[in-house]
Amino acid sequence: QAARRMNRAAQFAVLAAREAWADAGYAVGGTRESGLDPERVGVSLGAILGDASVLVGGDRKLRERGPRGVSPLTTPMTVPSQAASQVSLDLHITGEARTVTSACASGTEAIGQAVDRIRYGRVDVALAGGAEAVITPAIMASFAAMRALAEGDPSEGSPSRPFAKDRDGFVNGEGAGVLVLESEEHARARGARIYCEAAGWGLSADAYHVAAPDPSGDGIALALRRAVGDAGGEVADVVHVNAHATATVEGDLAEARALRGVLGGQDVPVTALKGHLGHLQGAAGGVEAVAAVLTLHHGVVPPTVGCEEVDDEVGLDVVRDGPRALPNSGDLVLSNSFGFGGHNAVLALRRVS
Repeated sequence: QAARRMNRAAQFAVLAAREAWADAGYAVGGTRESGLDPERVGVSLGAILGDASVLVGGDRKLRERGPRGVSPLTTPMTVPSQAASQVSLDLHITGEARTVTSACASGTEAIGQAVDRIRYGRVDVALAGGAEAVITPAIMASFAAMRALAEGDPSEGSPSRPFAKDRDGFVNGEGAGVLVLESEEHARARGARIYCEAAGWGLSADAYHVAAPDPSGDGIALALRRAVGDAGGEVADVVHVNAHATATVEGDLAEARALRGVLGGQDVPVTALKGHLGHLQGAAGGVEAVAAVLTLHHGVVPPTVGCEEVDDEVGLDVVRDGPRALPNSGDLVLSNSFGFGGHNAVLALRRVS
């Protein structure tokens, strides 16, 4: 019954939040069952549209059956904030339930916002990430008209080929990724398993084009530098980058230029996961942050699927063919997300002993 009142993105978010909550060692059911003050717990999720199919379906029912054919749940199930509200309902979280909408940077920015809410003492614990379900014919047709979608045959391997010489676009995906963030004092007091430190984050805006990235990569570089600075680190501390890399021709090059400029020739292993997962839009930052956290925790860098031959213009150490041990020197991992309209967000994670 509860699921029928949620759009697909909210369903994904609730399932991911429950998994994260349990993995953090909290009790099934939510804050009260875990002995937490619900006012000291928050939710921060990114979403672009949430679930585009609800609005499309409501419009179809209106035309076919008239106003009486439209469900009263159409509006509450259409708003992008439904994922955050449903997580707060499911786990009885009353501190706050915020939604960040900044195109494909939404999930990463939502995690950054949660970091700040904990830093400023507004909450002790936050569930943060992103959720999205945008695969509908109209959305797919729009991306196709932009020539943003990959045209490869899935039987021949991943059509999404980040940083590859023959890349030609992304593959849309759906899902959710959620982290449990806590103040260090709160986590250590309860003996929590700590995967890593959410050390800092950075934002910037390209101010260049409604959809295309700034080819100079200057806006991306600013977000990268801000994330490292907010973490209290130096560029030399960066040991790995989880790249946004959607496998679009210009997008990958802009990110590569920014990384080369900021890293200054350092040999830092770079991975792009959209060959594995597709592009989860507003959820991409959440899911990819989970992967970045696990990279630090396990000390293993995952490979980039679909990249048979790296574009000569990329000029980065792209991890391919198989996993690689995370270098011992340095302690920061960066997780990048960039969105239409020039939204740039970078999360900096630090290894803990």
